[in-house]
Amino acid sequence: MSDLTHLRILRPAPNVLAFYDGRVPGQRFMPGANWVDDGAISLGVASYAVIEGDQALIYDTHVSLAHARAIRAELESMGIRRFTVVLSHWHLDHVAGTEAFADCPVIACQRTLDHLSRHRAGIEDASFHGLPAINPLILPTQTFSGEMTLMLGQTEVRLIEANIHSDDACVLWLPAQRLLLAGDALEDTVTYVGEPAAFEVHLADLARLAALQPTHILPNHGAPDRIAAGGYGPGLISATTDYIRHLIRCSSDAAARALPLAEVIAPALAAGDLIWFEPYIDIHAQNLQRVLDSGR
Repeated sequence: MSDLTHLRILRPAPNVLAFYDGRVPGQRFMPGANWVDDGAISLGVASYAVIEGDQALIYDTHVSLAHARAIRAELESMGIRRFTVVLSHWHLDHVAGTEAFADCPVIACQRTLDHLSRHRAGIEDASFHGLPAINPLILPTQTFSGEMTLMLGQTEVRLIEANIHSDDACVLWLPAQRLLLAGDALEDTVTYVGEPAAFEVHLADLARLAALQPTHILPNHGAPDRIAAGGYGPGLISATTDYIRHLIRCSSDAAARALPLAEVIAPALAAGDLIWFEPYIDIHAQNLQRVLDSGR
């Protein structure tokens, strides 16, 4: 467990590092069913560091304590001495390594603290979402609702709350670079839908992100080559919007439900806004089932 063989460091922007693991055929984090392999390593997962001087803003603490320790060691080797953690949302593959930064400020949406606090015992003993346990689970030390602005030296970083993928999403907006760090609010090949009842809110918040007019988008789950090359364009937002609208149609349209994923997202694939990754066929099937189960 905690094999870091495939953890690699990508440099999508001059002041941004991506710590990426996964999307390697045959790679396993640990034997047996577990949330790290099933929801993160199999799809590829990144956390990020925004750097200025001797400071770093850590955006998510990765899938394990070992990953987080490796991230901190790498940054310290670069002369980083001051760390601030921002959590994109409460899902386990984004908060598992926070113990490595337990001596630092940990910022999140108030909803993130609420979710983590509610499920803390089950997360720490692995009864909530299965193995591996995250014990101890380090909770946020500071919360916000709506928006919050941090200054990393001269770099302005806006924390923006949204309800996309999860009702506690926090994305980072670096206005000087027109760079959006999107957590799981945006995902390639398709978004993972946890709350179909909130689709209209998802669409409204996607429109808010589009209004920022980002030129570069860095999701936590995406193709490593695209992330390394500077990230995705604004088409990732429109592709996500189109996909959610398709799922809404699926609630009442059997023909829409029958369309294969490659056909559903064909325009975005042709435009280069999305990159085909076959494991997302299963994610799409799960999304469809949750839509049907929700009774929309």
